[in-house]
Amino acid sequence: MADRKLQNMRGPRSTTLADLLERILDTGIVVAGDIKVNLNDVELLTVQIRLVICSVDKADQMGLDWWKSANYLQSNPQSSPPEPDAGEAVPAATQEQFEALNDRLGRLEQTMGRLAAQAEDGDDGA
Repeated sequence: MADRKLQNMRGPRSTTLADLLERILDTGIVVAGDIKVNLNDVELLTVQIRLVICSVDKADQMGLDWWKSANYLQSNPQSSPPEPDAGEAVPAATQEQFEALNDRLGRLEQTMGRLAAQAEDGDDGA
């Protein structure tokens, strides 16, 4: 009993930064605020801030899992969209765009080949 009184006299128990950070990440914290700029009762700017600080596990429990589908956060992002299955039909517009881009690429490659050959011929004659 005397020890408890002595402990209360010392003041509140100190919390380390690690303890505080662990508690925040475990339970989560939400910071919300609105900033409005008005001029003569005309709203010029509104900024709404919603900040959630928590661990990844806690965010996953709350349904905040946007990082799972963000390609720029993955270690090996897919550079191109997945190929359609053999039974899946490709929309006609997409197929037409693909063919037009393929034709344009072929023409560009031919032009680059001709320019490279002309540059070589010009270097030999100089």
